[in-house]
Amino acid sequence: MIFRRFAAVGILSTTVDVGILCALRLGAGIPVIFADAVSITAAAAVSYSLHRAVTFADDPHVRWVRERTTFAWVTLVAGALDVGLCRSGVAVFGAGAPALLAAKAIALAGAGCVRWSVYRSVLFRRVREEQRNRPARPAPPGSVRLSVVIPAYGEQEHIGETIAIVRQDLDAIAGDGGVEIVVVDDGSADATAERARAAGADHVLVQPQNRGKGAAVRAGVLAARGRTVAFTDADLSYPPAQLVHLLEEVEAGWDVVVGSRKHIETTELVKAARLRALTGRLFNTITLAVLLGQYRDTQCGLKAFRSDVARLLFSMSRLDGFAFDVELFHLVERYHLSLLEVPVSLANSRTSTVRVGLDAARMVRDLFRVRRWAGRGVYELDDEQRRVLTPHH
Repeated sequence: MIFRRFAAVGILSTTVDVGILCALRLGAGIPVIFADAVSITAAAAVSYSLHRAVTFADDPHVRWVRERTTFAWVTLVAGALDVGLCRSGVAVFGAGAPALLAAKAIALAGAGCVRWSVYRSVLFRRVREEQRNRPARPAPPGSVRLSVVIPAYGEQEHIGETIAIVRQDLDAIAGDGGVEIVVVDDGSADATAERARAAGADHVLVQPQNRGKGAAVRAGVLAARGRTVAFTDADLSYPPAQLVHLLEEVEAGWDVVVGSRKHIETTELVKAARLRALTGRLFNTITLAVLLGQYRDTQCGLKAFRSDVARLLFSMSRLDGFAFDVELFHLVERYHLSLLEVPVSLANSRTSTVRVGLDAARMVRDLFRVRRWAGRGVYELDDEQRRVLTPHH
């Protein structure tokens, strides 16, 4: 819905721009530099008014249309480029309607690139500045220090070893408030759940059917008892000892701490398959349709949260598939939470259950579902949920 409204307003404002330009230049014979300036001003007024009233009327998430000063000076800069390109185009293509339309098309493309780039950079800076501020919050609730959620599907051969390694790597903090391991069997047809119990997992949840990694992590987080809640992959692509660092950062006051495979300090012990790495880079680029911030890596399977923040985020999330990570980032932005990216040591697994082509297509579809839900107000909080996010001074 929001995309249709955005496109409709864009088409209308462009029509106003081109229509006034043609009327003034071809009909009244006004010089192109003045005709284009008037048409741009009128189109900007239409665009600003309608986007505020229609496009984002039901989306409280901060967008460029709510930044009046930014909108004004970007319109001036992009408008100056538009006028310059249009005038140059007319000089090259000559007089007449076809030449004027060709020149204006080039001008619109150039000015559009400027507007998009500047708006993105302004919003990116503001979002990231906001995320670097750690609010003063009371200690998070929970009966153990750390809960580790492990989603598992068809892992009967390895889940026992995974649990043993997690226990061993976190042994240093096990006696200091406790560590809880929560395994979520995502509808496996094998004995994953039984072997997880036998291996000593503290809590084993079984999904009645295979719903996806997002659904499995959500179920585990909502059942966790830790003051800090983290999740990692069952194949241990990220050595679990790194969870100690994420735990310490959460306890230092961060709402959300995420691993980043693109961090300059990240070490990669085994190279990822080329197709999977390329798909990941393309997907991160497409996330610009949903996220304001420009994150190095949204899909890293190592993330940690304050327990109250974790429950809020996952109670509001809806995606069951691999794109659930991007939905979490969107909610972090929407709810003005603090976020820290940290480097990880990565040992890529060659036995991943990810089906690159099919899952990539589903992830792209899910990104636009997030954008649509955001426009419909699906992620709005009630008063009690907002109190969870209120800083204490």
